[in-house]
Formats: sequence, structure tokens, C-alpha cells
Amino acid sequence: MTTAPATSPAVPAAPGVLLDETVPARAAWSAVVPRGATLTITDLRGNQAVDCLLYDAHDTAVRYSAPDTLQAQRGIFLTTGSVLLSNEHTPLMTVVADDCGRHDTVGGACSKESNTLRYGHHTWQQHACVENFLAEGARYGLGKRDLVSNINWYMNVPVEADGTLGIVDGISAPGLRVVLRAETDVLVLVSNCPQINNPCNGFDPTPVRMTITEGGSR
Repeated sequence: MTTAPATSPAVPAAPGVLLDETVPARAAWSAVVPRGATLTITDLRGNQAVDCLLYDAHDTAVRYSAPDTLQAQRGIFLTTGSVLLSNEHTPLMTVVADDCGRHDTVGGACSKESNTLRYGHHTWQQHACVENFLAEGARYGLGKRDLVSNINWYMNVPVEADGTLGIVDGISAPGLRVVLRAETDVLVLVSNCPQINNPCNGFDPTPVRMTITEGGSR
């Protein structure tokens, strides 16, 4: 089993920056983003999928819902203007800027079980996003039943007319950013995807940067 290293500070914080950390390849990360603040996710080296779960920080029974979000925005891809809704149909976060232009929320998160089914039993020992979510979520009392639909930032999952999903080469590039504004206090769990069996990370997971800024500025 691959052991994911811990997150580490990136650079000294600038004015207005509440938190600025680099998440190593394959690692988990979490933080509470205060209402009105922004979370910037920077794809440092390009083509890195960033799996993400969102919860109301004061009531984790209120959590991100892909079906509610997609129905409300009448589209299956997330980009600037997408309002990320909860299972109570309340806004958790809004995408206020997006250098990439497309993000997935229908492909789900990788797990040991899905790796084994798709890529063979020899992949059982490989680290996966579900394991990252369980380890990081345990810090907040969250368990397996709390893992619901997720967002895959920067992951390219085209959907054909017949509903067929594909996981293909990414369209991101080094330094591209997506910026999310918190509409309430939001607990964000991230798995910097460790997948090496499909092209979601270019078969080579890389670090990403997470920056929380007060006042809604980038």
C-alpha cells in the first residue's frame, strides 16, 4: 500500500490569505472555508484530478449533492457560475472563476474495489480516493455512510449521447486555477487522486495547491 505523505505549507501567507498549503501527490487534505471566503485549487503541474467532498461545517448531514446541482444548472459539467447545492437544495459553494473550463461530477471516486474490478486484482494494494476520504473524514467523525457524490476538479469525463462515460486525457495545464466561494461555512475534504491506471492524472499523480482567501478575492 502506498503511504500518502502529509500536507505541508507552501509559501508565507500574503495579506488576506487564511491558509495556503501544497497537497502532495496521492495525499488527503481538509479545511473549513468560512462563509464569504474563497478556496483556490491550483493544478500545479497540470492534468491532476482533485476529488472533493463538501459538507455544511455545522451539520455534516447537509452535504454536496450532484443530482441536485446538475438538475438546477441543467448541465452535467461544472465551470464558472455553477452553484454547488446540498441534498437540502441549499448553496454550499459557487464556482466564481475557472481557468480550465470543465470539471466532472458524475464519474465518482476511485476505490480499491473499483480498481480491482476495472484493472485487475493486482491493483488491490494501491491507494485510492475512497481510502483518502475515509482517513481524512474520520477527523470530523465522518464514516463510509457519509461518502456521497463527489466532484472531480480538472478531471475530463466526456459523456456520449447514449450516456457512455469516458475517462480521457485531461485538458488542464500547469498553473490553472478554479476558485470557489463559500456560501456558508463549508467543510471541504479532498483526495489528491492517487489513480495510476487511467489517464485522469496522466498516470502520474502530482501536487496541487489549496489557498483560502478572505473577502472573496483571488
